[in-house]
Amino acid sequence: MERSIQDGEVRWGILGVGDVCEVKSAPAMNIVDGSRLVAVMRRNEVLAKDYAHRHGVPKWYSDADSLIQDPEVNAVYIATPPNAHKELTLRVAAAGKPVYVEKPMARSYQECQEMIAACHEANVPLNVAYYRRALPHFAKIKELIESGAIGEVRHVRIELNQRLVPQVVGELDNNWRVDPEIAGGGYFYDLASHQLDLLDWILGPIGAATGFVANQAGQYAAEDMVSAAFQFTSGVQGAGSWCFSTGKVSEKDETTIVGSEGQITYETFGAGEFVLRTDVDGETTLKFQLPEHIQQFLIGAVVDSLLGRGTCPSTGESAARTNRIFDEIYGRL
Repeated sequence: MERSIQDGEVRWGILGVGDVCEVKSAPAMNIVDGSRLVAVMRRNEVLAKDYAHRHGVPKWYSDADSLIQDPEVNAVYIATPPNAHKELTLRVAAAGKPVYVEKPMARSYQECQEMIAACHEANVPLNVAYYRRALPHFAKIKELIESGAIGEVRHVRIELNQRLVPQVVGELDNNWRVDPEIAGGGYFYDLASHQLDLLDWILGPIGAATGFVANQAGQYAAEDMVSAAFQFTSGVQGAGSWCFSTGKVSEKDETTIVGSEGQITYETFGAGEFVLRTDVDGETTLKFQLPEHIQQFLIGAVVDSLLGRGTCPSTGESAARTNRIFDEIYGRL
């Protein structure tokens, strides 16, 4: 059984305080009951100190091991790009401290397996920042499907189109998301990981997948077009297309879960709402309030699990399944 934190407070240290830590995640660590952010690290000491001063964090470091070994830090959030996730997870686990790591969990399924094994050997928890598992509108979708609101689920369709923005692509030195050596792939890894992980939570694991990957616009090294077919272990089938070089008029973020008596349609990256359509009741739009710090509810679940008062829905084992599907789509498995 994994060790829990015994002194009643999770004292976070963060490795890699970049953009995701400004609003989405780190501020929530001082809001959740039993949680406090005590130290941050970034290789650039000036930027680390600046973040600490702006956010009222008492300690800052420019060296990862200094933060990991800080005796006041008893849990570590790894908020770096994916190429550092495995190495840092292994170092945190070796120090006997729980790990909360950004998504995608790693660049490959093999790296995920090594991370899981290290945390298992060290008897420390490993959670991953797939925070949509903790948002209220997605929880409601899961509840409706499990209650039979759309009958038996038949299939899923994902369509994500984003326009090519030359000025962003041109800043490749700062755009690690389209560098496969750092990210594992392109924008598909960054965005589709949320979509497929969410479906794993709502409908259960995907058992098998296949796909086609292409670089159609040729603006960077990573793929910019992916199409895939997949089947859940339940027998539900799915398909998706992800294109990151469309025109503005074609932009779309839409997932539809189709059942025998209705369907649910939602945006993965939009506001906290979705549309329920059924044969009996017609169309209904349900809207929910999202937290200012979008990771707050999942961080709360991580803290609860570390303090022995609850469980977290996003674990290393669940997150690794998404990396396995990626490897299957890319023909790496």
